[in-house]
Amino acid sequence: MARPSDYIYILATIGFTVYGQLILKWRISHYGPLPMALLEKLKFLTLLLLDPAIFSGFFAGFIASLAWMSAMTKFDLSHAYPFMSLNFVVVLLLSGWFLNEPITLQKTLGILLIVVGTVVAARG
Repeated sequence: MARPSDYIYILATIGFTVYGQLILKWRISHYGPLPMALLEKLKFLTLLLLDPAIFSGFFAGFIASLAWMSAMTKFDLSHAYPFMSLNFVVVLLLSGWFLNEPITLQKTLGILLIVVGTVVAARG
C-alpha cells in the first residue's frame, strides 16, 4: 500500500518533465526555425544538442524517467498515470508566465476538464 510520501515520485516526474519541456522551448526559440535543407537541419540540431540548457532538459527527462520507475514500484499504473495529465496544467501556466504564451479561454476550459478528469480517475 502506498504511503502519502510515495507521491513524491509522481511529483518529481511531473516537475522534471515540465522543466524539460519549458527549457527546451525557451532555448530552441533563441535559435529560430528549423532549416529546410537536410545538411542545415543536421547542423542546426547538432548545435541545439550542444547547448547546455537544452542538454539539461534532456537530462531532466532522464531523471523524470527514473522517478517514474520508482513510482511504478509504489502504485498501480491505473492510479499513477492520470497524474501525468497534470503536466498539461503546469506547462500551460508556466509557459504563460515564463514564455509569455497566451492563455486563452479555450485552453483554460480544456485544463479544467483535465483537472476534473484527473480527480475522477485518481479516486476510482
